[in-house]
Formats: sequence, structure tokens, C-alpha cells
Amino acid sequence: MWGRRDRSTQVTCIACGETVARSDAREYDKHGDRYTRREKEFEYLCKSCYRDTDHQPRGDLETVLEESGAGQCDRSEFLARYTDLATESRQESER
Repeated sequence: MWGRRDRSTQVTCIACGETVARSDAREYDKHGDRYTRREKEFEYLCKSCYRDTDHQPRGDLETVLEESGAGQCDRSEFLARYTDLATESRQESER
């Protein structure tokens, strides 16, 4: 049904950078839909980091982070973009 999964693969935790066996990691889908599997590459968290994460819904946080250039531009540019987008979003929700 789900197809064969190679659990011997090593993956890197996106939180701490530790390399662990795939079987010792948890899938992380930045779009919050880990059940839609086609044409996706998942990131992984080691079990320790996974336990430490907040499992509450994050709304549009991932979208705002991507639009802000997270991981793609320097820190000051990212923070300026993020602040602008977050302020815009807050003003729209107050209307």
C-alpha cells in the first residue's frame, strides 16, 4: 500500500545537525501535510529534537518564513522582510 521504505538510510536532523538512521528520526513537512507524499522530499528531526518541538498549529508561519527568504539571504535582510510581512499580516487581521 505505502510502497517499500528504505529505513537504513542516514538522515540529518534539521534542528541539531546530527546524522541519525532514518528509523531513529521523524519526518518533518514544512507545509504541515506529511500524509500527502507524492513529489515531496521530507526533512527530518532526530527523536530528541522532535520531542522538544511544539506540535501546535502554526497558521501561515512557514509561508511567511519562505516569503521572507529564510535560509536564502543574510540575517538582517531576512529580519527586515519578516518584520514587513508580519506587520502587514497583523494589520490585515485587525481590519
